[in-house]
Amino acid sequence: MGNPPAVVDALAGYERLVEVGVGQRPDVAAELAARGRDVTATDVHEREVPEGVAFVRDDVTDPDSAVYADADAVYALNCPPELHSALVAVAEAADAACLFTTLGGDQPTVPVERRTVASGTLYVARERGDAARPGT
Repeated sequence: MGNPPAVVDALAGYERLVEVGVGQRPDVAAELAARGRDVTATDVHEREVPEGVAFVRDDVTDPDSAVYADADAVYALNCPPELHSALVAVAEAADAACLFTTLGGDQPTVPVERRTVASGTLYVARERGDAARPGT
């Protein structure tokens, strides 16, 4: 069996993606855009993003639903536990998949399916069309 995929490879199966909380690390968004994906990055602060990545200032805890409306997937990298529920809520409202990674030993605060990726674990809280994840 081969090595686990990189996070970007796991996300590249979606056409339209929104990264929540891009911060100062737009590498995954940039790589997805380079692969021809439609990527919007959000953050509560104004951020510089690479060419090919759209940026919208938004707070996932008080979201502008239009930002997420056409997304196939909503994802966050190093997502803190206090944002897990809000992330799932915006994805659910848009009928988008919801995927995230956590920082360090943080565990998900929402029901998830775990997928091994090269950098650790990618948590899948929902896929498109899911009513809920297993265990909810």
